[in-house]
Amino acid sequence: MRKTTSFALILILLFNVAGYYGIFLGFHYTHTNRLVQRLDNAAYDTSQTITIKIPIAIPYAAGTGEFERVDGAFEQNGESYRLVKQKLQHDTLYMVCIKDKGTNRIRQALADYVKTFTDKPVNAKHGGKVMTGFIKDFLLTSVHITAASPGWNYSLTAVDFNIPVDSRSIAVYSPPPQS
Repeated sequence: MRKTTSFALILILLFNVAGYYGIFLGFHYTHTNRLVQRLDNAAYDTSQTITIKIPIAIPYAAGTGEFERVDGAFEQNGESYRLVKQKLQHDTLYMVCIKDKGTNRIRQALADYVKTFTDKPVNAKHGGKVMTGFIKDFLLTSVHITAASPGWNYSLTAVDFNIPVDSRSIAVYSPPPQS
């Protein structure tokens, strides 16, 4: 009983620290692992793949005739893609990619969740502007500026003005004269 209670309290603490962002990261992690496993087992629809040709000028490139499995991800125009396989043939790199719809859904869900904190719905009434204007007009606010550190502040305590002018030597720091 004590172990389950402590485990539940630890989970609540972790949720409090990480919040929903941690949950979205967990969803992204599990989705990525499942997708990579499917791609490793070649359990994907080949009609959903996109082939990208990139010209490469490498003088002594060893071209491979067969595709080899690679892992990677990139984003183009707001869409996420996952690399499936690639091959280098003569002076062209052929990359086969598949659109990662799950990552797009997770990112969109995270963006929608963040919008709940920052944006108001489009059809919301703007009755809050009256209260905001009222608060700005009738509540007193004051601003105090204080120095955080005494860095450039000097306090002069005792100044002796009875020093003869010709006995002072003031060092003038300037750049050397240019020729």
